[in-house]
Amino acid sequence: MTHPSISDIQSLARAAGKILRDGYETDHDVQLKGVIDLVTEIDHKSEKFLIEEIRQRWPSSRFVAEESGESGSGELTWYIDPLDGTVNYAHGVPLFCVSIACAWDGQTRLGAVYDPMRDELFSAERGRGAQVNARPLKVTRVAALEKSLLVTGFPYNTWTAKVNNLEFFGRFARQTQGVRRLGSAALDLCYVAAGRFDGYWELSLQPWDLAAGGLIAEEAGARVTNLQGGDDYLSPPPSVLAAGSELHKKMLGVLEL
Repeated sequence: MTHPSISDIQSLARAAGKILRDGYETDHDVQLKGVIDLVTEIDHKSEKFLIEEIRQRWPSSRFVAEESGESGSGELTWYIDPLDGTVNYAHGVPLFCVSIACAWDGQTRLGAVYDPMRDELFSAERGRGAQVNARPLKVTRVAALEKSLLVTGFPYNTWTAKVNNLEFFGRFARQTQGVRRLGSAALDLCYVAAGRFDGYWELSLQPWDLAAGGLIAEEAGARVTNLQGGDDYLSPPPSVLAAGSELHKKMLGVLEL
């Protein structure tokens, strides 16, 4: 079987991103998957396009996708978040993206995250580095918490979860230059890869949130683990900590899960 290439996954991300851009700031059919967990018709349209396109070109494919869950079987596993940042999108906030990763032989091999509003295509191929619009990406060397700018997010069960990240947010806010919250896990990871943030952590995520961005951050030189420091950040319950190696150690110490 012919495996997809980096250019294949880049093209898929751009095509799905066009669906997001074309639907931006139009009237949406917004449904609730949870109290604060939204989905729009654009999420479904983007995901349907990607799955159909991939099935046609690589029939031996398994999908782990946000809206349709797990389906199919085969040598390739695709992690698809058709619209990461749906709450932003539904409110007209221009911070969202499409995230696609492909794995085989037990490893995530390709990843692409496309922000259609800034026309930024982040991508990586394992062992060959990461890039944004053909420009190489590299994480910062910031090692001190007090010199760092961090980013995080909050789970959809924040209202009820015993561990909801608010305590950790407070800890880091008191020890860093600041903590931001963009509303897109995939972009958070890509922004660490690009050196825009020094580190990122988040709880209660899903594999489709992390697979592409995690690979991109790794290939840009970040240490990417779960919040216990384990390398398999896609296994349940998925969580993530991404930063340069020295800062990663210090952030892990602050989290102390």
